[in-house]
Amino acid sequence: MNAPAPTQPALGSVAPLQLGSHQVWPPVVLAPMAGVTNAPFRTMCRRFGPGLVYVNEMVMATALVHGNAKTRRMATFGADEPFRSLQIYGSDPVIIGEAVRRLAAEDRVDHIDLNFGCPAAKVTRRGGGAAVPVKPNLLRAILQAVIGGAAPYGIPVTAKFRMGIDDELLTFVRTGQIAEDEGVAAIALHARTAQQHYAGEANWNAIGELKAAVRTIPVLGNGDIWEAADALAMVAATGCDGVVIGRGCLGRPWLFGQLVAAFNGEPIPGSPPLGFVVEQMADHCRLMADLLGEDNAVRDFRKHTSWYLTGYPVGGEVRGRLSQINSLAELDDLLAALLDRLGADLTVVPGGERIRRGHTNGPIRVALPEGYLDDLDDATPPDDAHVMALSGG
Repeated sequence: MNAPAPTQPALGSVAPLQLGSHQVWPPVVLAPMAGVTNAPFRTMCRRFGPGLVYVNEMVMATALVHGNAKTRRMATFGADEPFRSLQIYGSDPVIIGEAVRRLAAEDRVDHIDLNFGCPAAKVTRRGGGAAVPVKPNLLRAILQAVIGGAAPYGIPVTAKFRMGIDDELLTFVRTGQIAEDEGVAAIALHARTAQQHYAGEANWNAIGELKAAVRTIPVLGNGDIWEAADALAMVAATGCDGVVIGRGCLGRPWLFGQLVAAFNGEPIPGSPPLGFVVEQMADHCRLMADLLGEDNAVRDFRKHTSWYLTGYPVGGEVRGRLSQINSLAELDDLLAALLDRLGADLTVVPGGERIRRGHTNGPIRVALPEGYLDDLDDATPPDDAHVMALSGG
């Protein structure tokens, strides 16, 4: 159900996304992705879609409250960022509420997004991420604490979550209704379960079901948007109020420009030729070097080289060499040699835009604190000393 629409659907009912006093058109949000959506990546995306919402990678509330230096650095923004969006996660209402109060009091954010969907074991085994919605009273307590900390500063709060732990424990409708009750500005559904991880196809029917159940706040859809046409298809199929873009933009920051065109009813630009891609790669890595230093930036950029070149027939040898670069000069030399050999006009192979980037693994075993499912009405933050695992099937 996630194939691109053959023609553009009518979008007259789609409104700008309102986050507090901030209005966003089109209603497109960059999903926070750990190790990816740092300031340089967000800068690259804004080049093509200025004015959209670009969310920083998620940070742990406990680490913020305890003053962890690395976490504090992660929760920073460039001077050129007009709307500072940060995703935060935690399972203790007191701790996460305090983290948000500090961020707000220090004027470090303009928007808080709550992570109730991360399936990573290091998060769920402590009762965070996708584990939180299993316990509605705990979920409500977290929302109340965060909104209470953000509201005096006029900071809107949103929430992103999955369908549930697995097909037997679906929580997305209830989660959306609780979020609506507690006053979040918008919600986003990644239409997979935690157990599914990133495998298979997103179930867009769930987005439509959530939209039908939540009437007073925007519902955004997330999952398997690889091209701009997919976003239009999702809106047409589900009635959702906007989209959240994750893996589809890895190595393709220009996707946001294509999305702007699509929502504005304009012709959607095609994928750029190799010469343009190479220019973006060099710029991106230098932005990272400005932030992280050359050595750290080059090591971190290795994964991006694969994403940028996905769909372009450049050969395995150059991909392998780029995955081991050690300096900006080496990156420049390899990219120059690539253009000399293949030409700047080389285009992506047919269907190359739909080749999946990033995580594709699943199903997984979902780690939860021991005894976590014994009392689903309990609002007590979990003790993460012991962990149980649910079968991934």
